[in-house]
Formats: sequence, C-alpha cells, structure tokens
Amino acid sequence: MAKLINKTGLIADEELTQVSLADWQSNSDALMGQKLELVLKSDETVDLIAEGSAQFARISIEFPKFTDGRGYSAARLLREKYGYDGELRAVGDVLIDQLFFMKRCGFDSFALRDDQDLDDAIAAFSTFSVCYQNDANDQRPLFRKRLN
Repeated sequence: MAKLINKTGLIADEELTQVSLADWQSNSDALMGQKLELVLKSDETVDLIAEGSAQFARISIEFPKFTDGRGYSAARLLREKYGYDGELRAVGDVLIDQLFFMKRCGFDSFALRDDQDLDDAIAAFSTFSVCYQNDANDQRPLFRKRLN
C-alpha cells in the first residue's frame, strides 16, 4: 500500500467514489451530486473534462513510470487553465525526487511508491528555498516577489 502524504506528512485518505474518465463520460448524469474522485491515466488529456473538473472532489493523475511527465502538464492545465481548486493527487510511480516539482505543478497529495522513505519525502519539499519561475501555487516570478 502506498504512503499517502502532503508536504507536512502522512495524511488520511478520504473515502470518495472513484470513477474512470470512461465511466464519467458514459454515466455523468447518474454520478452528479456524489463526492467523486476522477482517476486519469497518463494518456488521457485534461481537456476531455475541462471546466467540468469542478465536479470532482479529487483528481488523481497516474504516473505509470517516473520518466512519464505528462502528469505534470495535466496538473498545470487543471490549475491554471481550467481553475480546478480541488485536491490533485499524484499516483503510481511517485518518487521522492519528483515531489518538489509535482507540488510546483499544483499537486497537493502524493501516493508514494512503497519503497520511498517518509522522512526523505517530507524533506524533499524543501529541496530549493527560492525558485525563479512562477508555478501553479504562485504566479509571480521571483523578481515580482522582491520587497521594495
């Protein structure tokens, strides 16, 4: 079982009804009003749900292997283009080395691969103290954050 964390430590998993994109597309009327978790596979693009993303309490984005970066783009699009403000969870082959960057793309929770150390994972969120570029959490680049 994967360790479920956020940037501060272990978290409890809220029970939600999980649906695939295909389930949602074929049964969206019947599923309306339920607390849903959409599970997106790496080859499913977020434009297929677009502004409808607000229907979901959580969207989990699959990382089938650590070299597959499509989930980063999906998270940024959900946050910045489609305004999704629910929980975004990274699932699958989630490694400590990726956590800092996943957070910058808009992920809030992470299902760590079983062989990953919890203390190292929490420390990974502090890998860098300053970032020059904007991110999904703060749209201001570093030069806009300076105090006069």
